[in-house]
Parts: sequence; structure tokens; C-alpha cells
Amino acid sequence: MRQTQLFTKTKKETPKDEVSQNAQLLIRAGFVYKEIAGAYDFLPLGLLTLNKINNIIRQEMNACGGQEVQLTVFQNPELWTKTNRWADEVVDNWFKTKLKNETILGLGFTHEEPLTNLMKQYVTSYRDLPVFVYQIQTKFRNEERAKSGLMRGREFLMKDLYSFCKDEQELDDFYEKMKVAYSNVFRRVGLGDNTFLTFASGGVFSKYSHEFQTLSPAGEDTIYLAREKKIAINKEVYNPEVLKDLGLAKDELTEEKSIEVGNIFKLGTRFSAPLGLNYKDENGESREVVMGSYGIGPSRLLGTIAEVFSDTKGLNWPKEVAPFQAHLILLDEEQRSWADQVYTELSNSYDVLYDDRTESAGVKLADAELIGLPIQLIIGKKETGKLEYRQRTDLAKAVAVSVQKAQQLLTEFYNS
Repeated sequence: MRQTQLFTKTKKETPKDEVSQNAQLLIRAGFVYKEIAGAYDFLPLGLLTLNKINNIIRQEMNACGGQEVQLTVFQNPELWTKTNRWADEVVDNWFKTKLKNETILGLGFTHEEPLTNLMKQYVTSYRDLPVFVYQIQTKFRNEERAKSGLMRGREFLMKDLYSFCKDEQELDDFYEKMKVAYSNVFRRVGLGDNTFLTFASGGVFSKYSHEFQTLSPAGEDTIYLAREKKIAINKEVYNPEVLKDLGLAKDELTEEKSIEVGNIFKLGTRFSAPLGLNYKDENGESREVVMGSYGIGPSRLLGTIAEVFSDTKGLNWPKEVAPFQAHLILLDEEQRSWADQVYTELSNSYDVLYDDRTESAGVKLADAELIGLPIQLIIGKKETGKLEYRQRTDLAKAVAVSVQKAQQLLTEFYNS
């Protein structure tokens, strides 16, 4: 991609109506555009990053036996009434709409009810189980406030996976697999070092559910972290009984602010019972399907990465999710012909964003730091055949290299 062909532009000014750092930087760098509070458009750079996050999630879900579907966002009140989740007094963040024939529908904020109902068409015997179904789909929640940028949206992307099992043991086995899969996702998007399995309330379903919390001063949650053991407790359930249950001592915990980036729940028969999702076991006895629910918000995850991997200069994308692998920056017009050749050569093997604009060196370098690609390749007033290679994490450490050496360094960087 040549920057002269990229229709988005960077902005010098911080948006006045944004208080969150992730939204400020993503808007200024041209990754997203704010339509209204809690609803953002993903522009080319943002969509490239979002799709990389989605693909990592998709790979890990598929590796656990997940099958991807796409369900409608329209929700039938009849199903949700059966589970007592249609009334606004019970669920206060519904978006509801009316068809021209006066039929009331909801816009899905999660999909336990419709997917459970759908499964009645395909699950009748123990031979049909287990089944693990997920989607990556737009959700809607009528949040009272939406001031955290992409981390709390009224319209947002969610990966929601649902497990349908014969019994509690089968659910437990899959639940443990999902703990590992989620840890893999956060490691692969660059958040592994500061994202922790967190014990949270299991509600009426189980003693605990589990969240994955990423440390950040911008977080809305408070957790108590046992860093050496890589586990944490949500403040909502923190008490002496829980400490004893988990074998933790108060003096090994630190209080931290964090962002919830994923959660997993054991649902039991909470939805299968009222909606009639049953199967016949080996003896012909009718039994209720045992369920679990597993969520990650890819758009929220993108906002979290922007919060964690940024500095006073701008964004600093982990290499796994950056929209491009390298930023080729032309600073000397006398080198344009050679820079075009370098761009063509590098593009054969790598995803390259080429700043071929006729802006000043200062503007180009500032924009490169704001956009935050992992590797910068700078063509300035040096001998032909040499360019400057530097990493966004250490801009002061730059080396003059040939194109061939730059290719070698890129390969080493992305294979490490």
C-alpha cells in the first residue's frame, strides 16, 4: 500500500470528545472513525488489524473443534421470554426495534437462546454430542455510558462460542481446553505477559467463572493478582473464603486495575432446560444438554492492545497484529526512483506500507511513530543502496543496511 493511495489521513489534534487513549490514538492514526459514542467505523488500517485478531481467534477455536456459524442479530422475544431475559427490568441493555407489522424484535447482545433453539434441529442423540459452535459477529448493547473507546461499545464485535455436551465431565474437559485456547490467543496477539486468568463469580451456574484480565491503568475492573502463580481474583468475589479455596495468601496479592478481555462460563442446563434441548442417552433415556459459553470481543481486544502498546509518540503494534509488517519511508526526493524499486522488491515477500508522499521528513516520521508499525525502513540522504532499519520499540537504535540485509532482518524478526 502506498500512502498516497490510502484515503485515510493522520490527525494532529486529539479528538475533543474522546477521553480514552485507545480511541484518541486510533482516530488520530486513521484506524477508526467515530460515528457516535460507542460506535466506530473500521478504516483500512483498523480493519487489517481487526482481521488479524479475528484470524488468530478463529485458528484457536478451530483447533479445539469449534465450528463457525453466522447467526442473525434479530432476536425472537418468545425465546428470551422462556429464559426470563426479555424484560428490560431483567436485562437493562437491550436494543429493541419494531417491524412495520408492529412485531417487536431485539438486537442480539449474546446468543445463548437462539443457538440453543437452533440446536434442537440437529441434536437428538448422544451420538450428536459434543458440539462446539462459535461466531464472530456484531453485537449490540444499550450501554448507559460509552466513554472507554473501543473497550465499551454499543455496537461491537464478539466471538461467542457455545459448547453442547452430554454431561458435566464432558463440559469440564472442554472448559479446560478453552482456558488454554484463550491463553494462546492473548499470547499470540502480544498480551500474554500481562493477561491473567481471573476467578470471578459463577452466578447460579457454578462456583466460579473465569475471566481473562489485562493489566492497564485504563481498566474498569480491579483484580487481586498473584503474579508468580499467574492467577487473579476479581474484586467482586475477593474474600477470605475465596483466598482459602484457591490456596492464596493475602500478602502475595497486589491490587491492580485491569481490562476484561475474555470470559468463560459453565451454563449447565440454564438454557437447555427451558428451551427443551434434550438428547437420548445410550439407554434411550431423555437428558438435558449441558452447556458452556465462551466470549472474546475482538474489537475490545484491539482497543486494549492500543492502550497497552502505545507511548507519547503513538501506537506500537505487536508484530502479530500490525496492519503491515514494515513502514518504508522516503525522506529524500532524489532517492524516489530507488525507493520505488525497494518497495516493489520488498512487497514480493512482506506487507509494506510505503510513505511515498511529498511531505516533510518531520511529518513523515511523526506519522510513522503515530501509526506504529513494528519495523521502519527509512530512505534518506545516504548513499544509494542503503536504508535505515529500526524497530518502533527502540527508535534510537538504527542501522544502515542493504535491501538484502533488511529482508534478512525482517525474516528474523517475524520468525522469532
